[in-house]
Amino acid sequence: MSSKPTPTRPGGAGGIPSPTDTTANRDGALILDRLHATLTRYVILPSVEVTDAVVLWIAATHAQPAWAHAPRLVITAPQRRCGKSRLLDVLEATCHHPLITVNASPAAVYRSIGTDDPPTLLVDEADTIFGGKAAEAHEELRGLLNAGHQRNRPAIRYNAAANRVESISTFAMAALAGIGRMPDTIEDRAVIVPMRRRAPGETVHPYRWRRDGPRLRGLAEDLTGWLRTNLPVLEATEPTMPVEDRAADTWEPLIVVADLAGSDWPARARTAAVVLTGAAAESDALSLSTLLLADCRRAFGTEPVLSTEQLLTRLRDDPEGPWAELGPTGLTARRLGILLADYRIRSANARFPDGAQRKGFTRTDFTDAWTRYLPDDPEPVSGTDPSHPSHPHQPRSTRDGLMPWDGSTRPTTTTRPSLTSGNEGGTGGTGSRQQPVTCIRCRHPMAHDDGTHTHPACTGSTA
Repeated sequence: MSSKPTPTRPGGAGGIPSPTDTTANRDGALILDRLHATLTRYVILPSVEVTDAVVLWIAATHAQPAWAHAPRLVITAPQRRCGKSRLLDVLEATCHHPLITVNASPAAVYRSIGTDDPPTLLVDEADTIFGGKAAEAHEELRGLLNAGHQRNRPAIRYNAAANRVESISTFAMAALAGIGRMPDTIEDRAVIVPMRRRAPGETVHPYRWRRDGPRLRGLAEDLTGWLRTNLPVLEATEPTMPVEDRAADTWEPLIVVADLAGSDWPARARTAAVVLTGAAAESDALSLSTLLLADCRRAFGTEPVLSTEQLLTRLRDDPEGPWAELGPTGLTARRLGILLADYRIRSANARFPDGAQRKGFTRTDFTDAWTRYLPDDPEPVSGTDPSHPSHPHQPRSTRDGLMPWDGSTRPTTTTRPSLTSGNEGGTGGTGSRQQPVTCIRCRHPMAHDDGTHTHPACTGSTA
């Protein structure tokens, strides 16, 4: 009984065509497919969209003379051993004229990239350049990387030896790898690659420069041959873009390469642009509001209701939170409302145990958002933070037969809002929310209030 051989793609072992395969050399889609197979052989990337984006970014480096913008590739990771350096190894072997460094002066970078056909700048350990106290010392380098995203943004320098003013080009594609995020102005001009540590069961082939470098350089030569032949076509192409503004500037070279390659690459490129641009925007928009949700959960502790001022005070008093430094006076009621509005959380008039009516929030206002956007609610601590004096939490009384209430569910019996001293129900404007009445003795919610604000079992007792 004979078995049919498993079909393989032309050119070599492991499904990766060899650099000398003439069919692949003539077909841009096959070259990109080979690059994709090579990349995933050595690196685990977080998604198919990220992988496609990296493939197209590498290819775009070989056609820099055709582009009006030079997209950055920002490779980030939460900690060491997430594959950043290995990805840079593959980039160095496959991109156009790589210039790799872990530290460089702005003057050296200016002189290195100030040509009509610039190299591809690869910066490892970028967090040591742009992170912490070092950031201020490298503002000029950051300005160079920002200006170099667009063509015709030269640096002007005076050459004393030649007694003349010189215009130095800053245009060049660049990849930066580091732990944590890069400066916002750089990420805004970049395709973001969020690396992560390999999970159990995820394996890659080891990369050895002497053994694997020649094969990858051969692939780079194929990319150069294909794309440099088509420079006039690439320069004249005006693709239909799925994103707008600066994101369109950044992604246009990648999508133009994909359109030239054909096959399924045009669709894959546009999907990657939409997904990764949306992920970057979501990260920027939600990071602060998600932190606010978590800090509000801690601020509430076990209390069912807090006034707006109480909540703001507790947030601003957190020494590890950003709220005391958010604006000239810290987090304000208006900014709090804006950040919570996306979660449909709004303040309303509430009656407090001291009889006063103030704007505030109940625990139930946050329950849905906490459930959807935060990890499981930790066990609430007993009592309140002594730095935030309020009404102390009282243990449940066994006399009234009630289950402890943490605000996660509403009372089964609908209650009416308490009346004001003038025997009027609530105030107009924002709409009074029906709040559970709290027993003035045991401090637990009441399913029904006969006007005494006291559980029948608590009557006559000392709380």
